[in-house]
Amino acid sequence: MLAKVSLFQTKRDFAFAFFILAFISAYSFLIECNEYKLLTRFDSYLVTATLQKQYQKTKLSESGKTRTYQILKFKSDKGFAFYTSARTPIDANVGQKAKLEIFAGEIGFYEYLSGFYASSKVLEIHKNDSLKERLNLFIGTKHSSEDAIGVYQALYTAKPLSSTLQEKFSALGVSHLLAISGFHLGVLSALLFFLLKYPYKFFQNRYFPYRSYKVDTFVVIALVLLAYLLFLDSPPSLLRSYAMLVVGFALYDRGVEIVSMQTLALTVLLLLALFPRLFFGIGFWLSVGGVFYIFLFLISFKDLSKTWQFFLLPFWVYLLMLPYSIAIFGNFSVYHPLSILWTSLFTLFYPLGIFLHLFGFGDFFDGFLEWLIGLNTNATKILLGEQWLVAYVGLSLGAIYKKIFLYLLFVFAFCVFIYSVYQIA
Repeated sequence: MLAKVSLFQTKRDFAFAFFILAFISAYSFLIECNEYKLLTRFDSYLVTATLQKQYQKTKLSESGKTRTYQILKFKSDKGFAFYTSARTPIDANVGQKAKLEIFAGEIGFYEYLSGFYASSKVLEIHKNDSLKERLNLFIGTKHSSEDAIGVYQALYTAKPLSSTLQEKFSALGVSHLLAISGFHLGVLSALLFFLLKYPYKFFQNRYFPYRSYKVDTFVVIALVLLAYLLFLDSPPSLLRSYAMLVVGFALYDRGVEIVSMQTLALTVLLLLALFPRLFFGIGFWLSVGGVFYIFLFLISFKDLSKTWQFFLLPFWVYLLMLPYSIAIFGNFSVYHPLSILWTSLFTLFYPLGIFLHLFGFGDFFDGFLEWLIGLNTNATKILLGEQWLVAYVGLSLGAIYKKIFLYLLFVFAFCVFIYSVYQIA
């Protein structure tokens, strides 16, 4: 068996990749600078945007009266995201498009890329008869529980969960299962490969034996997943996963080692060069972190048998991602460690749910979902300071090069776990 080669063989290869990435990044920033100038050139700017979030907020005025207003998050067709407010609720649902006049004011380029607040005037709500909305309506007809509808719409159309469900699933440690990411893409890829492999090989053996079934099935799978990615408006974590899939297969087909930090770094830098706003996406970096710790495990413990790797990897990923979960979401409950079990079972639940909806049994798991959502988690808020998170990231990077940092990294994550358990004891 031929050994896999590393991605960069010489300094010349590295310099060439750096030059290409720098050129792409510079061109992307020029495009963003031009859009930023158009946005801030005049006092107002007309934009068509998709409503992503809406929630109520109360504020005490100077006169002592409580004022309630609606906070709205939009993503424009140009790609930038912004928040605005409305004193009276607008007649629109999450996922609908609207035409707005926004008054961005003196926002900086950093705010433009990372997201900003702008006063606005809603001019028109577009009737939402998109394919995504029709799919959401189809899902809604299969369930009687609003919570179940919300869960399945989040799973299959990336519709944001309500704040109540977000807190509940955060306490259960399964938020990553409801946010479409590389995990879901991997399950879908495996499902599509299984469905395509044997029919393709049947025809290949008879009509075109000279073709590679791996290459041809991958092209079909990649096109189907690309259509799904565009259908969902390219969530950052899913975009990263798709790029990893394409880059990974291209390297695999050329005999380059896939499970390497070079491959991950190249993919991340390429995505940041193409889409600078990803730098400010928490979901994107959590997705990158998940892949990083998977690669770190597979590289550091490559001598373990495949069986041990299969059983230990879920525990490893849970433990090493826990500090980020605590630092960002802060919710921990007695059920949180069970997310290891839920994650394993999800690989069956996710594709099975698709088939059940197609054949009219979409509510099959509704009882289980209602039981899970109804659990009294008694979640505890746990604080993890930024300095600890910075130190943890430093240890993670050091673990690539030295075993001592790998052990310290594991001890750090284990201590966070013990501390979290102690807080709810």
